[in-house]
Amino acid sequence: MLNVGSPTRTVGTAASAGSPTERSRAELGLPPKAGQARRTRKARLRLSRLDPWSVMKTSFLFSISAGIVLVVAVYAIWTVLQGSGLFESVNLMIGSVTDAPNDTTPFRIEEYVNTPKVMGVAALIACVDVVILTALATLGSFLYNLAATMLGGLEVTLAED
Repeated sequence: MLNVGSPTRTVGTAASAGSPTERSRAELGLPPKAGQARRTRKARLRLSRLDPWSVMKTSFLFSISAGIVLVVAVYAIWTVLQGSGLFESVNLMIGSVTDAPNDTTPFRIEEYVNTPKVMGVAALIACVDVVILTALATLGSFLYNLAATMLGGLEVTLAED
């Protein structure tokens, strides 16, 4: 939840609205009559406080989605690497360097690095990522609240053309 200070509305244009009907057209959002300039509406808002609970919930959801993206991306890349024949090439290259003439078992990299191990590491990294990103975002909201207390917060000006 964002705490926003009271908005200050500033209206300024090159031309001013003359009659009450012209003002009501502008208030209704209708375009001005021909030959009149449009008024620009501006609102100045001050972001004075962030609710840490809302920041934590939002960052948790974003972190979970980032973790899911990480796991899916690792699986996709791993599948492409398996399909490309990379592991067979690595087995041949390492086997040509390390195999002895009377060795009966060839070197297989899949015994050391396989799909369940890679996906397990990716899931572990995703879980740690969720915890760390959620904690950092929540801590950031507390730090922002402290800074906004002393400095007044962030001021944003919204303008309509």
